[in-house]
Amino acid sequence: MPETPEQQLKGFIAKFAPAIGKQICECRAAMRERLPTAHELVYDNYNFFVIGYCPTERPSDCVVSLAANSKGVGLSFYHGATLPDPCGILQGSGVQNRFVRLNGAATLSEPAVLELLDAAVAQAASPFEKTGSGKLIIRSVSAKQRPRR
Repeated sequence: MPETPEQQLKGFIAKFAPAIGKQICECRAAMRERLPTAHELVYDNYNFFVIGYCPTERPSDCVVSLAANSKGVGLSFYHGATLPDPCGILQGSGVQNRFVRLNGAATLSEPAVLELLDAAVAQAASPFEKTGSGKLIIRSVSAKQRPRR
């Protein structure tokens, strides 16, 4: 019997050191609470394990994602370069993407991060549903990956 998406997700997270795996799970729970109607698009890629939060099932509509590697977890804003950042917490210099390193799920509750999340949701091309729940969708798994531990 094939694995469910939730079982696959647990397997991806199990590749990480226990402390990072725990952080991924706690951050995911915080993001599900914050964006309960978002679809979670999962990518177990070469460099990063990513859970994208999207108002639709289209990857191009992704607003924000959790991105993890062996060093830790970050919150990536797909259109972060256009977000207001009065506290100067966004990192990165790409044309589009910016990120915040997460010391744990508590970072997702900090006022500056909450403001960025609100701004990202507000500028999303498609609105998030007001009610219901999103799907967990495994989008891509790379055969080769950097070590997760």
